[in-house]
Amino acid sequence: MKRSSTVTSLPCLSLFLLLLLPSVVQSSDDLIDKICQATPFCDLCEASLRPLSPSPSDPKSLAAAMASVVLGNMTDTLGYIQSLIKHAHDPAAERALAQCAELYRPVVKFNIPQAMEAMQGGKFGFAIYVLGDAEKQTDSCQKGITNTGADDESSMAVTARNKLVKNLCDVAISVLKSLMNGL
Repeated sequence: MKRSSTVTSLPCLSLFLLLLLPSVVQSSDDLIDKICQATPFCDLCEASLRPLSPSPSDPKSLAAAMASVVLGNMTDTLGYIQSLIKHAHDPAAERALAQCAELYRPVVKFNIPQAMEAMQGGKFGFAIYVLGDAEKQTDSCQKGITNTGADDESSMAVTARNKLVKNLCDVAISVLKSLMNGL
């Protein structure tokens, strides 16, 4: 007798979980919508957070996910800059790229990972400060690229990457501020 109740309760439990799953996913989507609407680049925020699996389900995990996106993007940009340095023919461009690498390197290796650790400990103000500093480093890199006067394909690509990193930092900072304001 107990065996049959276990067998009939298993399908009921499965059905219940299947019915519950859309509401869990919907609440995560609602949270992403709500937080991203408060950022300066809503589309970028959503494009960064929606593809993540599992989807961040609370504001703290959304902030950590955005910081991770910033770190990944800065790491990719640093790698791209380092590859350009190897192939640079213009000494001024090579110096500007080397300066960019020097600006990006500590942010990628130390600063953003420290910000992510601070977030886990609830030190959101420190994380905001670090992300703001990362944004300033991309600005400094961009000034060096602009001052070379180069308008070739690689300098335009670095410019585009710097802009993306800067915008991602703005989004991450906005997400953290939303978290600090109790969203």
